[in-house]
Amino acid sequence: MEPVLLALLIFQIKHFLCDFVLQTTYQVRNKGQYLHAGGILHAGLHMLGSIPALLVLTLSPAVVVVLLLGEFLIHYHTDWAKVQIDRALRLNDTNTLYWTIFGGDQLVHQLTYLGMVYGALHLAF
Repeated sequence: MEPVLLALLIFQIKHFLCDFVLQTTYQVRNKGQYLHAGGILHAGLHMLGSIPALLVLTLSPAVVVVLLLGEFLIHYHTDWAKVQIDRALRLNDTNTLYWTIFGGDQLVHQLTYLGMVYGALHLAF
């Protein structure tokens, strides 16, 4: 059980750092433009930051690579979709719905980490 808790702790710290400390204006402004380098950079930082958490759970390079690619795709598209919804509904941080969607975005990221833990423990290549 301790490796799972340690991995989840690392994921939480990584998420805070990548989404709130290290995220630049360049990344924020461009996550809504599909395949823009800003969004790719943001999701890529998340992906790289997840390596320590995964290595607590598995040393299988194949499992780590598959989970990292999955995280990248989920994180990138979740952020992109959030921006699309915010733009379409003309939401900003003064709207209650904006915060509901922001919370949903964060929930998807957290559920991704749980899925990655499960995958690291149960995938065998």
